[in-house]
Amino acid sequence: MASQPVTWSSVIKAARGVLTTAQHTLTVFGLSAVAMIALLYSRPDFAKRVSDFLSPQHAMPAQVATANPAVQLVAARADAVEIANDDKAANRPTRQQKYVTDWLSRRYRVAGDAANMLVTTAYSTAHEIKLDPLLILAVMAIESGLNPFAESPMGAQGLMQVMSKVHSDKFEEVGGSQAALNPVANIRVGALILKDYVKRTGSVEGALKSYVGAAAADDDSGYGSKVLTEYKRLKQVASGKNVPIYFPPAPAAAPSTTLAQKAASAPAKPDTAAADTAHGSTQTGETVAGL
Repeated sequence: MASQPVTWSSVIKAARGVLTTAQHTLTVFGLSAVAMIALLYSRPDFAKRVSDFLSPQHAMPAQVATANPAVQLVAARADAVEIANDDKAANRPTRQQKYVTDWLSRRYRVAGDAANMLVTTAYSTAHEIKLDPLLILAVMAIESGLNPFAESPMGAQGLMQVMSKVHSDKFEEVGGSQAALNPVANIRVGALILKDYVKRTGSVEGALKSYVGAAAADDDSGYGSKVLTEYKRLKQVASGKNVPIYFPPAPAAAPSTTLAQKAASAPAKPDTAAADTAHGSTQTGETVAGL
């Protein structure tokens, strides 16, 4: 059987047929797609079933995931990692903290790691209770020289020289009075007491006078001045200034009148001494006080 000769007209005719078929096919697909979109839009439940069918890994019911110990373990580990990362970011020392840590370590001859722990604790506590961390560190420096085991003859203990018997209520939140020598607990309680005195007196100077137990006295024998001087130095250190670690000793206070003598000669005031004395204080040329 002889084949038909290929002519331009036959090619054009075949091409038109293919194009017509493709056009009809696309039209059918287009109409089907429009119909499917309209159906999914009008039937959200059907749309969800289609989505679950197409992505089964995202369709695991919550109760199944909760009941599966392996899933729980993976989720718990993921949460733990995220929390740990957040804690590391929150506790990462700032440049200011590094300046302060280095200066305090050299000035008070405290190991770098120990000084870093004290500074970090002071900053985190101050952030929580809304108090200047440098003020907390200044009080700590004057009270104990950053010695967490310091104890005065009157029973004031720890870094902030807190009288645990007087402020046992505040220690209840951190493990009881036996936690008085715990650096973290001692810093927190001392800072809370200091913040309370700032609120009561309306000034840092008044708060320091109450903190040293001289609220009823005419003056605090220079305690507030010492703390504020150290506070100013710490602010300079925190700003990046080069502050020396040794200073000439301050002039000795006049020995004629001490806080103890003033307290003995002052007229008694009902209940104010117990309420306002956070420290026990003794005088041997320099105040040794504790809340």
